[in-house]
Amino acid sequence: MSFFSYFNRVLHGYTSGSKLLVLCSISSGGLIAYADAHSEGGRSTVKHNQEEPRKKRVVVLGTGWAATSFLKDLDAKSYDVKVVSPRNYFAFTPLLPSVTCGTVEARSIVEPIRNITKKRSGQIQFWEAECLKIDPANKKVFCRSSVDEKLAGNHKFSLEYDYLVIAVGAQVNTFNTPGVLEHCLFLKEVEDAQRIRRAVIDCFEKAVLPELTEEERKTNLHFVIVGGGPTGIEFAAELHDFLHEDLLKIYPLAKDLVKITVIQSGDHILNMFDERICSFAEQKFQRDGIDVLTGCRVVNVSDKLVNMKIKSTGEDVSMPHGMVLWSAGVGTRPVVKDFMEQIGQGNRWILATDEWLRVKGCEDVYAFGDCATVDQRKIMEDILTIFKAADKDDSGTLTIEEFQDVVEDIIIRYPQVELYMKSKHFSKLADLLKDSEGNERDAVDIEGFKSALSHVDLQMKSLPATAQVAAQQGAYLSRCFNLKLKHKHDPEGPRRFRGSGRHEFRPFRYRHFGKFAPLGGEQAAAELPGDWVSIGHSTQWLWYSVYASKQVSWRTRVLVVGDWTRRFIFGRDSSRI
Repeated sequence: MSFFSYFNRVLHGYTSGSKLLVLCSISSGGLIAYADAHSEGGRSTVKHNQEEPRKKRVVVLGTGWAATSFLKDLDAKSYDVKVVSPRNYFAFTPLLPSVTCGTVEARSIVEPIRNITKKRSGQIQFWEAECLKIDPANKKVFCRSSVDEKLAGNHKFSLEYDYLVIAVGAQVNTFNTPGVLEHCLFLKEVEDAQRIRRAVIDCFEKAVLPELTEEERKTNLHFVIVGGGPTGIEFAAELHDFLHEDLLKIYPLAKDLVKITVIQSGDHILNMFDERICSFAEQKFQRDGIDVLTGCRVVNVSDKLVNMKIKSTGEDVSMPHGMVLWSAGVGTRPVVKDFMEQIGQGNRWILATDEWLRVKGCEDVYAFGDCATVDQRKIMEDILTIFKAADKDDSGTLTIEEFQDVVEDIIIRYPQVELYMKSKHFSKLADLLKDSEGNERDAVDIEGFKSALSHVDLQMKSLPATAQVAAQQGAYLSRCFNLKLKHKHDPEGPRRFRGSGRHEFRPFRYRHFGKFAPLGGEQAAAELPGDWVSIGHSTQWLWYSVYASKQVSWRTRVLVVGDWTRRFIFGRDSSRI
């Protein structure tokens, strides 16, 4: 008989407590687990009645910069994650202008979303479908498959969520200009870039047909870009290089007939960049023969003409074209507009979130990327509660020491305070409370406090709709999800001036690492932190390095670098494929 069989018989008549006492004694204080239960037949069994708690369901809409950044860093083991998007890949959108002219191939800038999610711990389910409607009251989303409807099965389905993450991006904004949807090309997706590439070659193939007049050839070879922002300017630069370095060599009849025109409603192109970059870009385009028409607003587009109005004179001008690219802004997608109507944001042009990327007026819904904007709270809205929280002795005045006790929380909660201090070149916090003549004060009353901070909110700026912002927001939100349980009991955020306690997390803070504007001819401009502007050939190589390093996989990194190398050695591909 084995030792354990014998021991079981010896202990058979004892109570459970006695058995545990004997076992602990025999083991010299060591811990031994012993389970005992009696069934109706007198046999001992072990029951496992405890079930694992259900994981919170997270539904993510989109596979762009924001969503992909969120998924890459999310601890999927802690959640039941489902992703819905009409495209089953992530696209490196800053290189879309390069795809239009064959500098980079479309396959080189896309990575299947399943390749990205399968590398994560835990399971992430993906469905190639479009979200048609969000039902925040019942926490459901209604979707329709993007796959061919001729295939068997139902194409519509719904998903329930505990947390919803909206990252559907934006669509092209036509400003209801007649003829734009029918006669213009856009550059938002990889398919758009491929469509533009085919259209450029078509214009050349049509222009060299026999029995066309010179005027008809010029019309077919007139490329018009509406919008002087980064996308439009990068495409104009890529197109110029493509025409003069490759196409004119194989279409000699087109020489001296090609024309590129950029139409901008503002006074300058690239007006979101430093003035030095705007000036350099305009001068370079002038040298390259690219016409830049500023102060012009397109009023309608036909299959043959672009009709515009010159703002300064009110004159109407018509311009024949072979191809028109519309790159004049972005707008809100229909599903987001409908959602905004449901939650009381119908009077806004874009979905508003708080500083923690939570949709205002809707619980457990987050939004980021181009479909949303962070609605930073103004410090003047909370000025009374801040003063009351800082005035610990209820004296009605605020001393420098009392202000310093809360100023760190103020700067975290209201980042415009820090920006204001930098703009005023304040070296210390006490400078904020100086009087109108610049003299330091030992204490201020509520009116003095209001006066000291009255201009702070002027530093508030909306975040730009860029890939850099979206990627940082995705990384921030994934961190919040990963640490939800921890910071629920141990918050890391600033104190709540309206209410008690602290915020669970620090608000999202965007860090600007610079922006590039490729201008063709192996020259680029860069606006970097610290008011540093770099322009020229060296900046182009910096652009190559940064964009190669930012690829989401080694596969795309190798392909992109290979495409650039091929372009230098063999030139661009001039086929429609």
